[in-house]
Parts: sequence; C-alpha cells; structure tokens
Amino acid sequence: MKTIDIENTDLNLLRVFAALVEEGGASRAAIRLGVTQPAVSASLARLREIYSDPLFERTGRGLRPTMRASELYPLVEEAINRCRLALAMASDGQQVQGRTLTIGLSDDSEIALGQKILSVVEERLPGLRILFRQTHSGVVQDMLMGHKIDLAISAGGLSSHLITRIRLGRGNYLGIADAHNTVPVTAEDYAQRPHLLVSSAGYVGIVDEGLNNVGLTRTIKASTSHFAAVPFLLVGSKLITTVPTHAARAMAKISTLQTFPCPVPMPSYELEIGMRVGSKHDSALQIVKSLLLDSIKEDFFLE
Repeated sequence: MKTIDIENTDLNLLRVFAALVEEGGASRAAIRLGVTQPAVSASLARLREIYSDPLFERTGRGLRPTMRASELYPLVEEAINRCRLALAMASDGQQVQGRTLTIGLSDDSEIALGQKILSVVEERLPGLRILFRQTHSGVVQDMLMGHKIDLAISAGGLSSHLITRIRLGRGNYLGIADAHNTVPVTAEDYAQRPHLLVSSAGYVGIVDEGLNNVGLTRTIKASTSHFAAVPFLLVGSKLITTVPTHAARAMAKISTLQTFPCPVPMPSYELEIGMRVGSKHDSALQIVKSLLLDSIKEDFFLE
C-alpha cells in the first residue's frame, strides 16, 4: 500500500487539482493560478503518480474528472477553504483577495438580485469574486453537499440536517406582457390569451394547475426553459406569461414590459437561504449571507 508523507508533499498540488476541476483545462488553470501551462501539466503528472489514477480524461471540451477525482474534489476544496479560514483569522475575516465564492440560485433570482449582490459585496468585501451557478430545488442540496456551491437561495429542496436553513419569506407571482397590450382582468380573459410557458419540461406549469382548479385551460404558444429569454420573447408580441414577482419587476424595469396581477389564484412558495453547517466559521461567507438577507428583503417582495 502506497504511503504519502505530508512532510515531503507539495500541498500546492491541491490548489492545482482544484483549479483543474473548476476550470476544466490546464491552460485556464494556469491563467487562474498565475503559472505556466507546463507547470500545471507537471503538477498533474505528480498528482496522477500520488493517486495512481489519471484523475482527468481529455474530451472535446477540455478535461473531465474521473470518478476518483470527483470523490477527491469535495475533500480538497474543503481543505483549501479551511486553510483560507485559518489565514483569515489574522485579518478578522476581511482578507478575501483571490477567493471565489459560489452562490447557487435560479436564473429568475439571478435576474432580480445578481447586480445588487455584486454591488454590495464589492463595497463590503472588495477582492472577493462571486460565481453564480444556476440551480433548482431538485439539485440544490446535492450541489451544496458536493461543494459545488457555497451558499444557495432556493424555493425548497433543502432538508438535510447538515445544511443550515434561513427562512426568507413567501413569494408570489405576477403576470407580465408588452406595454402596448391590454392586460387580462378576469380568469376567462387570462386563459384565452396566448401564453409563454417558462418550464424546464416545456409542457405544463404552475399556471396550468391554477387554471385547472377553476375549470379553465390555456393555450401555450411558446415555451422556454430560461427566464432570461422572457423579455426578448414578449416585447412586441401578444404573448403573456406569469413569473415570480421579483423576476417580473426586474424584467419590467429594463424593458417595455408591464406587470399585472394574475387573475387566477396562484400558490405562494417558500424562499430560503441554505449553507453547509460546517461553514458557520467562514467569516466572509457569513458577511455575504448577511448582505443577501438585506438585499432579498428589499428586492424580492416577500410576504
């Protein structure tokens, strides 16, 4: 059995490993680390020798982690973060130069809150890089526990005892349409309008459930899986759609769209912040959490 002596192992190899996983290629990892590509390749060769595994497979899009590398990454990422925490104690947690913090959220939340997050973080923690990574309730817990994100803003999906949850409030929905169109005021008129569906599946959405409860159906003329496409699909068209209130107001603010109350009763949803229990000593992450709490209360129109 191979024995690795930590005293004689260059721990910077772990930084190279993490950069290769996160960047997906030696050239990008080298740029990120401020070294040459041959230096990264040499480090990878040493890592392969240590772990007796290729660690990465070359694909048409770069390097893909092997199963062994995927198992190692959460451990390595956690070890690097603990080193950062230890060093941050010398600066009261404010030293974040070169650190990246990953926030998982849906694209409608990113549309409504993304710029505000960047602004308040830059003011409080200059030097901290924010990485937004799209997630949803079906995968958010696995992404948190797999260290693919550091913090999540989610409408459900967080149940593990290893995750700290902070309830933010209940969200609701608004209709949105081109400003030149009249807006529906009755459920019947609403159902008869041509609808744009925002759904990953593309067939049935929460609006259809609400209409079904009052004995109505609608005609879906188009569907998209991304909230970011909504303004471009609605402006100048007769289509209407119904989206979370925060997203609707953010879209209307940057376009010629108008919002309107949905004339069909819609269920509300719970919004919460989730973090790994072990991150409670991460001062920078705790500061970002506090900044998010203030921003969400102001911009998400929660009950």
